[in-house]
Amino acid sequence: MSIPKYAGVTIISFIFYIQAIAQDTLKLNRQQCEAIFLKENLLLIAERLEISKAEAMKLQASLWPNPTVSLDEINLWATQKQLGVFGEELPGFNGGNFGRNQQISFSIEQLILTAGKRKKLMALEQVNVDKSQQYFQDLLRHLKYEFRLQLTQLQYLQFKRAIYLNQISSVRQLTHAYQRQVDLGNIPKGEYIRLKALELEISKQINELNKEINEVQKELKLLMRLPANVYLILSDDDYLKNIESFKSLSLSALLDTAKSIRPDLKLAELEQTYFSKLYAYEKAQRTPNLTLKGGYDRGGNFMYNFVGFGVAMDLPIFNRNQGNIRYANLGIEQSKILYEQQFLTVANEIALAWQNLNTSIRFFESIEPNYEKTLDDLLNAYTKNLANRSISLLEYLDFLDAYLENKRIILEAAKDVNDKAEELNFSLGIDLIK
Repeated sequence: MSIPKYAGVTIISFIFYIQAIAQDTLKLNRQQCEAIFLKENLLLIAERLEISKAEAMKLQASLWPNPTVSLDEINLWATQKQLGVFGEELPGFNGGNFGRNQQISFSIEQLILTAGKRKKLMALEQVNVDKSQQYFQDLLRHLKYEFRLQLTQLQYLQFKRAIYLNQISSVRQLTHAYQRQVDLGNIPKGEYIRLKALELEISKQINELNKEINEVQKELKLLMRLPANVYLILSDDDYLKNIESFKSLSLSALLDTAKSIRPDLKLAELEQTYFSKLYAYEKAQRTPNLTLKGGYDRGGNFMYNFVGFGVAMDLPIFNRNQGNIRYANLGIEQSKILYEQQFLTVANEIALAWQNLNTSIRFFESIEPNYEKTLDDLLNAYTKNLANRSISLLEYLDFLDAYLENKRIILEAAKDVNDKAEELNFSLGIDLIK
C-alpha cells in the first residue's frame, strides 16, 4: 500500500501554519532527526559520562597504596640539665654545628596488599565498567523507542491534518456556492447552515490536530535538544517500515538474538559476574595485609645513628570478614534467580511484540492496495454531484463521514505496523526492522 497522495498538501499546509505563528522552520527526514537525537540528547550525553566515571574507578583500583613517611622526635633545643644526664653532648652532622644536641626520628611504611586483592578489585571495577556500558545501551534503547514513536506520531498527525485541510478547502467552495444559491432563493437556508456547521466542525478538528502536533513537537525538541522556537516539519519518507524481512523470522530465532544483545538481560548476567568477583575479593580480604617498615633514629637509642626494619600485620582472630563473604555468596544465588526472572520477562515481551506485529501486518495487508485511491475518486465525484445538485446534501455528508473514517483507519493501520515494529525492535534490543 502506498503512502497517501496528499503528502504535498501536508507541506503546503504546514508552511501556511508556520508563517502564521512566526517560528523558525526545520524540515528533516527521520534519519536526519535521529542523527541529531543521537548526538545532542542530554540524557545520553550524561549517561556516557557514567562510563568514564566507572573507568576512573577502575584506574583508581589499579593504583598501589602510597607509602607513609613520618619525621618526628625533633627537639629544637637542649638545656645543660638535659645534657648532663648522660654527661656528654650529641655531635652535629659531619662534625658541624647543624643537628648538634638534636634528636631526630624518621620512618617510612609501605602497605603490601596480599592474596591478589588489587587485581581482584580491578576485576570487580571492570564489571562496573561493563555494567555502565549496558546501562547506557539500555537508556539508548528506551529513548530511541520513545523518539521513533514520536516521529511516527508526528508523521501520522501531519497526514491526518492534510486530509482535513483538503476537505475544508472543498467544503468552503461548496459553502460559498450554496450561499450564492440561498441569496438567489434557489435552495433553503438550512442546507447552507448545515454545510457551514460542517466547515466549523472540520476547522475544530484541524485546531485539535494542531494542538496534538504542538505536543509532539515539544517532546521531539526536548529529545533532540532543539531551541523552543523551532518548528519541526517531518518529511513523508519512511513512514512505512520494510516488513518483508520480518516475515521470514521465527520466534525462536528472535529469542536467541535478544539473549545475546538485550542490555537489561546482559545487566542481569553481569550482576552474577559482579557477585562472583565480589566473593573472590571478600575471600581475599581474610588474608591480612602486610606493612613493611623502615626507620632511622638519631640520638634516641644506645646508638647515635640507629637504622631498623620491621613488619606489621593484623591478626585475623575476631574479624575474618565472615559477613561480607556471606553477603557476596548470597548475592550470587540471588542474581541467578533474578536473571531467570529477567529472561522470562524478555521472552514474554518478545513473544507479545512478535504476535502484535503479525496481527497488525495482517490487518494492514487486508486493505486493498487501490482502496484509498477509490475513496479519493469517489469523494471527488460526490463533491461534483453535490455542486450539480445530482445528489442530496445528506448523501454527501454521509459519504464524507465514511470517507474520513476510512482514511483514518488506513492511516492508523500503517501507523500501527510502524509502532509494533518498533516495539519488536525495542524488545529485541536491536534495530532488526528498519
